[in-house]
Amino acid sequence: MPNGLDTEVGEGGLGLSGGQYQRIGIARAFYTQPKLLILDEPTNGLDPAGIQEVRDLLEKLTKEGVTVFVSSHLLSELEMISKYLVMLRKGEVIFAGPIEELLYRNKPTIIAKPSSINSLPYLAELINKTGHQAIIESDHVRVDADESFAVTLNKIAFEGGIVLAQLTPVRASLEETFFELTGGAE
Repeated sequence: MPNGLDTEVGEGGLGLSGGQYQRIGIARAFYTQPKLLILDEPTNGLDPAGIQEVRDLLEKLTKEGVTVFVSSHLLSELEMISKYLVMLRKGEVIFAGPIEELLYRNKPTIIAKPSSINSLPYLAELINKTGHQAIIESDHVRVDADESFAVTLNKIAFEGGIVLAQLTPVRASLEETFFELTGGAE
């Protein structure tokens, strides 16, 4: 070991990094041009450019008709590359289907931030009159509603003389949805 660093030698003593070994493993998996590809943590050890290359490659393969199964603990990564998802917990299937279906199960919210913090109570009052419940949080109002309510919210704020500095529909991430489904981290 030149500097006494294990990373200089890499796996197998060939002087390759973990990311380089990951790329070799992925390349070997594609060598036979499979119709079904099963990958476990395919982006593990890769730099951001390598991660994007793997994402692009997986998308290209699925467009060519290859079925790709990816096993990963990185839910944010799965959210970016998956169309369908099977979610397991303690060996039990807790969800199987399109990822969008799972994400849309969570209550969407809208964040409305007026240009003046003094407008918060009045904005909340206007929202409450629509039948939705407004919750004041520091410098904004949060309302549990889907994206279509944003148009109504913008209109009632305008008609009430409130200028909105921010109006943002928010959906839960796959990770947040997982924790909601499973009751939190264990």
